[in-house]
Amino acid sequence: MNAETAAQRRHRRPPTDARASRRRRARVRFVRRLPLMLGLALLIVVVAYPLVWMVLGSFKSQDEFLSEPFWALPREWGFDNYIEAFVGGGLGTYIRNSLIAVVPSLILIVLLGTAAGFALEVMVWKGRGFVLMLFLAGIMIPVQMILLPLFTIYFNLHLTGTLWPLIITYTAIGLPLTVFMMATYFRSVPREVFEAATIDGANVYRLFWSVGLPLVRNAVFTVGLVQFFFIWNDLLVALTFVNTQELRTIQVGLLNFTGQYGAIDYGPMFAGIAVNVLGTLVLYLFLNQQVMKGLTAGSVKG
Repeated sequence: MNAETAAQRRHRRPPTDARASRRRRARVRFVRRLPLMLGLALLIVVVAYPLVWMVLGSFKSQDEFLSEPFWALPREWGFDNYIEAFVGGGLGTYIRNSLIAVVPSLILIVLLGTAAGFALEVMVWKGRGFVLMLFLAGIMIPVQMILLPLFTIYFNLHLTGTLWPLIITYTAIGLPLTVFMMATYFRSVPREVFEAATIDGANVYRLFWSVGLPLVRNAVFTVGLVQFFFIWNDLLVALTFVNTQELRTIQVGLLNFTGQYGAIDYGPMFAGIAVNVLGTLVLYLFLNQQVMKGLTAGSVKG
């Protein structure tokens, strides 16, 4: 009877030891994760603070930049700097020139690179390994080495003074990496898919457009987005081949963003930088999931 009563008492006693053990484990987990959380918080501050400072600066006047601390908030929240950047600074023209140079280059890079990746990985022909090595060699050539010979060629062909040198150069620079990446993505597609389509009577063009391209759609999307950011943010090539103000791309235009008498107009300049940075940032955040799917598409063999 006494033993039964003691067991019942132990059963009715609140599990204080178990709760204390859970609290200790929770505290230990919190202490272990505290350095990681502090590191992430510091990383967020380091990444977010320049963006916040840039946006705040786009609303400040010239006097605020010159006379007040850099951490001070704007006195007025107007869009005068943005209007001045587009109207007086020619930001709209710079964006238009960038789009004219980027869009055709991107279409050629994606189309030719995807077709070349398909031909090098799916089709069987003699010498494809050597051709792939040539494309890999193209990745290792620094851009700075080819600018002067290209400028001489464009000058002799009377292409200077137009945006054609940018389109041709961007396409040539972007193709090697695109071909290599697309060949890797096509390597992850099971060969049985193409063999079945061939047995059903599909020719090589049908294999590419109707079978291969839909299977690597996310990869094409990712490669195109990566190349877009590379071309859009280019300064060296555009600065080399653009010799007139009317043909400046947005990066070259922001580099020479000056006001009256050559003085730097900080408010409109920050507004132009904000439009450029936030536009590409919103594009990436909107397409982030597609990029992640494309990056992992070629990591696992069908």
